[in-house]
Amino acid sequence: MAVLDAFYHSLGWLWLVLGAGFFLAGTVALIRFPDVYSRLHALTKADNLGLGLICLGMAWELGWGRQSLKFLLIWLLALLAGSVSCHLVARFALRSGLGPDDPP
Repeated sequence: MAVLDAFYHSLGWLWLVLGAGFFLAGTVALIRFPDVYSRLHALTKADNLGLGLICLGMAWELGWGRQSLKFLLIWLLALLAGSVSCHLVARFALRSGLGPDDPP
């Protein structure tokens, strides 16, 4: 039984570390990518997946109760806020005359 508990615990930590890795990848993409649109795309995708994996890992570690529903709600609200803010920034960049190949 102890081996199964250790596996269960390490799987939760795997989700958490993978989520942090996606956050790190999004941050590196924000610094390295050449234009506004590719930065927005990489950052929102990586952050949404990273937060989803972190919420999954936290729900896995804490159990599937009311706290898991809170983590799901946090993730869904972050998905909504991220997509709306990404759309607004991209629309502002487009209206400002920044093309897809122009540096910021």
